[in-house]
Amino acid sequence: MDIFLISDNQVSQSKEIPDTVPVKGFLWIDATHEEVGADPEAWRNAIALATGVQIYDPHMTDTLNPNHPSYFDSTQDYGMVVFRKLMLNGNGNLRTTENGVPIAVDKIAAPPAAAADSEAGKRRIPAALSKLATQPVTFLIMDHALVTVHERASRTIDAARARLLDLCNKTEKTPHSTRPPTSPEDLLLRLINAMVDQYLDLRQPLTTQLDRWQRALLDPRRPFKDWMALLDARIELRKLENLCEEQHDAMQELRDYFVDIDDGVEISRAKDLLLVRINDVMEHITRVLNHARRLESSIESAVQIHFSAVAHRTNEIMRTLTVITALFMPLTLITGIFGMNFEVMPLLKNAFGFWLTMGSMALIIVVMLVFFQRRRYLESQALDRR
Repeated sequence: MDIFLISDNQVSQSKEIPDTVPVKGFLWIDATHEEVGADPEAWRNAIALATGVQIYDPHMTDTLNPNHPSYFDSTQDYGMVVFRKLMLNGNGNLRTTENGVPIAVDKIAAPPAAAADSEAGKRRIPAALSKLATQPVTFLIMDHALVTVHERASRTIDAARARLLDLCNKTEKTPHSTRPPTSPEDLLLRLINAMVDQYLDLRQPLTTQLDRWQRALLDPRRPFKDWMALLDARIELRKLENLCEEQHDAMQELRDYFVDIDDGVEISRAKDLLLVRINDVMEHITRVLNHARRLESSIESAVQIHFSAVAHRTNEIMRTLTVITALFMPLTLITGIFGMNFEVMPLLKNAFGFWLTMGSMALIIVVMLVFFQRRRYLESQALDRR
C-alpha cells in the first residue's frame, strides 16, 4: 500500500497511513485487492483513522468483488466509483505472471504484423476480440483523500505513481513540469481518463481484424465455416457495448454528484474544470460505444452480404444447369422418336438419315443459343465484370 501526500507544490510518499487528515493538500491511498482482502477490518479502521470517514459494509463488499460492474454510489461522507479497466490475454481470460498476478492490457506486447497476417488466414476469431477482459478499480472520493483499490498489476496506476515520484525527486520546477493534481476529484479523473484511453487504443485493432473477417466471408475460393467463432466475436462486441454503457452511466452520476456539491463561489472555477474533464471522459466513452456498435453492424452486414453472394452463386449454377437441360430436351425428344419400334419411319433407311438428324440437332442447339442470348438468359463473364 502506497500513501502520497499531495499539495500545491510538494508530493511526499509514505508507507504508513497518517493519523490525521492534512490541512493543506490531500492524501492518495493506493492499495491492492490482496492487501485489503488480507484484513478488511484493519484496513477500514486505518482509513477511518486517517480520513475520519467510515466505509460502509456494502461498499467494502463491492470493493473486493472482482465481477462488480461499473457504477457510482455516494453517501454523506464520500462517493464511490467502480470503473472496469481493460485487460487482455491470449485465451480470453486474465493473463497471469508466474506468481498468478494479472497483467494489464498495456503490459502485453502487440503481435507482429506477420503473425497477425498468418492468423487471419486460419479463419479464427480475431485476436483483439478473443482477448477482451476487464477488471474493476474502486475509487473512494473523500474531502481530503482519494482511496484506490485495484489488482496488483496496473500500468495506469503505476504510471500515475511514477509521475508523482518524479515530482518528489525534483528539486527545481521547470516550465514544462507536470502539475500535480489539485484535488482528489482531479486525480480521479486523470486516472479514469487514462483507463478510457486504453479502450480508444483498442479501436484500430478491432477494425483491422473485422476488415479481414469481412474479406474472409466474401472470399469465393474458400467457404466460410467458423460460424461459432463469428458468433463469439459478436458476443464480445456486445460485451464491450454493455460495458461502455455502464461506464457512461457511472460517469454521468459522478458528474451529477460534482454538480450537487456546494463548495462555495471561491472554487467554482475548479469545479467547472472538473466538469469539463468529466465531460471529456464521457465523450471518449461514447466514441468507444459508437465504434462497438458500428463494428457489430458491420459484422451483421458482412453476414448478409455473404448469404447474398452464396445465393447469387447458386442462382448462377442453377441458370447454367437450366440452360443445359433446355438445350438437351429437344435432342432427347428426337432420339426418343427414332428409338420407337416402328418398321417404317422417315429417314430410317436413308443413307444420309444419320447426318441429316445430327445436322438438325446441331441447328436446334444453335437456334436456341441465339434465342437465349437475345433474351439475355445468358450473360458472358466479361459482361458480368463490366
